[in-house]
Amino acid sequence: MTISDTPVPLRRVGASGLLVSAVGLGCNNFGRPGTKSETLAGTIEVLDAAIDSGVTFLDTADMYGGEPGQSETLMGDALQGRRDRVVLATKFGHPGRDMGYATVGAKTSRSYIRTAVEASLRRLKTDWIDLYQLHVPDADTPIAETISALDDLVAAGKIRYYGHSNMSGWQIAEADFTAADRGSRFISAQNHYSLLARGAEREVLPAVQRFGLGFFPYFPLQNGLLTGKFTREGGPEGSRIMMQRRHVWQNAPWDALERYQAFCDERGITMLAATFGWLLSRPSLSSVIAGATSADQVRSNAAAAAAWTPSAAELATIDELFPLPDDPAA
Repeated sequence: MTISDTPVPLRRVGASGLLVSAVGLGCNNFGRPGTKSETLAGTIEVLDAAIDSGVTFLDTADMYGGEPGQSETLMGDALQGRRDRVVLATKFGHPGRDMGYATVGAKTSRSYIRTAVEASLRRLKTDWIDLYQLHVPDADTPIAETISALDDLVAAGKIRYYGHSNMSGWQIAEADFTAADRGSRFISAQNHYSLLARGAEREVLPAVQRFGLGFFPYFPLQNGLLTGKFTREGGPEGSRIMMQRRHVWQNAPWDALERYQAFCDERGITMLAATFGWLLSRPSLSSVIAGATSADQVRSNAAAAAAWTPSAAELATIDELFPLPDDPAA
């Protein structure tokens, strides 16, 4: 293993020319009720810490916040005067929330996309979005229509690149084949992936590598279970797990997590550093998108980005601790 004190490095997103910080900031907590970052002051504090620490890849979505669009609105206010210092990514088309757009069409249709991007640009107070991502695949719209609409946005200068989220392996292949006929492509995929949720290794990550995409894992710290802050006896008071999602803590694989903690202790590193080191060793991974509600969390994530590089033998040991489940659905 090697130890380094270098700042957060930049990584290329797939085969594109887009560079992002190896640690990204998941902005779903901005505007979330009950968090410090629910307010503009709290959002500014987190963003200040992120930018100062070199975490300049910011990932949000139009649906995030206590109210639809609230995360984007807070970010737009907080980023005034320093928009050019960050790479800004947002998403559209999630079926789980009504955005109130007065438009006709499915959530990845041409009419919806045109409406959604204008609304995001207004909330974010910016002229362009660096990475515009399809949040959830939509069976009601041909992928060719979605790609055509996104190409139009690139040509108009409203977005620089486009990606997708939550696609399966076959959907990634279909999207790439369809886009190739048009001369442009999605550049990134964002899916749930962590040491405790390795299902993406079956089809998604092979497809990502085959089609030259950059990969962004979301929930990479598994709600904090992979930070070392939680034990079989409990976790930080006031944390989201202990207050709202105790089942995540109760059902955690504590035998494996305790062996993982011992692995970290033997090497004199934190579990957070080990988790980031493992994630950043994954093929095609461009940035680890980690949420934060405080400046301290952001700074800890940034420091972990370059704190530890695992050897091949250490990666093999971690694989033994957290093997790929036999159940393809896991």
